[in-house]
Amino acid sequence: MNQFLERCKNALENEHDDARVHVVLGNEACDLDSVVSAITLAYFLAKTSSEKRTVFIPLLNIHRSEFPLRTEITFFLKQNSILAENLVFRDELHLHALHNAGRLSLTLVDHNVLPSTDAVLEDVVAEVIDHRPLERKKTASCQITSELVGSCTTLITEKIMQEDPEILDIQLATLLHGTIVLDCINMAPEAGKVTQKDTDIVSRLEARFPELQPRHSIFEALQSAKFDVSGLTTEQMLRKDLKSLSGGDISLAISAVYVKLEVFLKRPALQKEIGEFCQKHGYNILIAMTIAFNENNEPFREIAVYSRYTDIRDCVCKYLEKATNPHLRLTSVQSTHPAIRAYHQGNTQASRKKVLPIIKDFLKDRENSVTPGVGQAGISEDSGTCEDLQLGGEEQLISSEDIGVISEVEERLRDVGEVTDLFDVTEVGFEEDVDQRESCTASCRDQPEYVAADEDFQLPPTPMNSLVEGCPLDNGLPKLTAEAFLERFSKIVVDAENTAAGKKVKSETSES
Repeated sequence: MNQFLERCKNALENEHDDARVHVVLGNEACDLDSVVSAITLAYFLAKTSSEKRTVFIPLLNIHRSEFPLRTEITFFLKQNSILAENLVFRDELHLHALHNAGRLSLTLVDHNVLPSTDAVLEDVVAEVIDHRPLERKKTASCQITSELVGSCTTLITEKIMQEDPEILDIQLATLLHGTIVLDCINMAPEAGKVTQKDTDIVSRLEARFPELQPRHSIFEALQSAKFDVSGLTTEQMLRKDLKSLSGGDISLAISAVYVKLEVFLKRPALQKEIGEFCQKHGYNILIAMTIAFNENNEPFREIAVYSRYTDIRDCVCKYLEKATNPHLRLTSVQSTHPAIRAYHQGNTQASRKKVLPIIKDFLKDRENSVTPGVGQAGISEDSGTCEDLQLGGEEQLISSEDIGVISEVEERLRDVGEVTDLFDVTEVGFEEDVDQRESCTASCRDQPEYVAADEDFQLPPTPMNSLVEGCPLDNGLPKLTAEAFLERFSKIVVDAENTAAGKKVKSETSES
């Protein structure tokens, strides 16, 4: 396997201009299932294909710099003697250039549609193998294997067993077997992920290769590796499992951090490093939700809230403290960092998935309480106070003079029969809370092996439309003033009055 990957990399570096490149592309989440599916299928195609002038490349759909964050993947590949230096990442292979040259063909694994940024590549998708609901139309030019099993690797293994089982060796079997066991939550039916086909395929691998490690040993090792962040920098720990949201004047990051809060707070220069991370990525507040396990393998959750702006930090903390759906049962913990508030979370069942709606409600209230176009105005660094935000409140920070102008405009509009809502403010930048895994039953949620099913997994950001260069709002919202409102809506009033007058004249003419 390692020799195959090395040949792939060398072929790309020394390729002839007329050589075709068949890329096996995993999804943008780039989890273990996606990575192993891409590697093993590309290996299988290279071994069995009759296309002699085609290079088969497994492509990891992230930048190389992101790879260390996938700690369970780096661990598992290293255990199977696969060197990271022989892997090919998205920023190292220019798919669009190959497509333009007429040399590219694609197989998609662990997803079945391309994002809009890659939509132009659709015409060279030759095969799809996926284990989620099919979103693409079936065509004669694309072979599709789609089945709702627990792991895409199950379908890859089935294909190999059916078409050329002789290429299976212990290394390939170990990659396939371990990935299915992890993805199907140790093959436990109560986790709601495994199907009969997953179980059958794993059993067939174990029957043929009895030297494979026991399932529970593989699962525990991979789960431990997932939570092992000892070799990561603070920035990498925060990026490993991060979601970002925004609303009003706030851009917020919420990270799942897999260490005890006490250990996290003792990291050298922690506040400085978090501050640099937030400044680099444009966040003005960050919530770190830490998770660890006690001696009885029960989850232990804590929360740290960082912001250089005292008013925003206090406001978020007050909202979390008062939350009732769910009640987090927060208890203050001493922090030596002035810009970080820390809490022990008594409700250990409240994962990030359950805390996100609380944050979204806060951002909605915050958005409703900020004048459009104000942006960062009114935020003081380590000074000032935050106005209390009531749950579901709709306070608007608009001067009495502005309200008078707006009321006048609304009154005039109503006089001519126009109905409008001047402040129909929509949510900005909220990420959909997508849970990629089946939720676990209550009986197994307190076990560490099921935390993966309870926590959210990192998803790529929604891609931009590939036909649009940038966004009209990239430079922020336009500046809005009371005068601008008056000028705009006065024009609407005049137009409406003229229209009404025209209808009246027409009516009188008709009657005469």
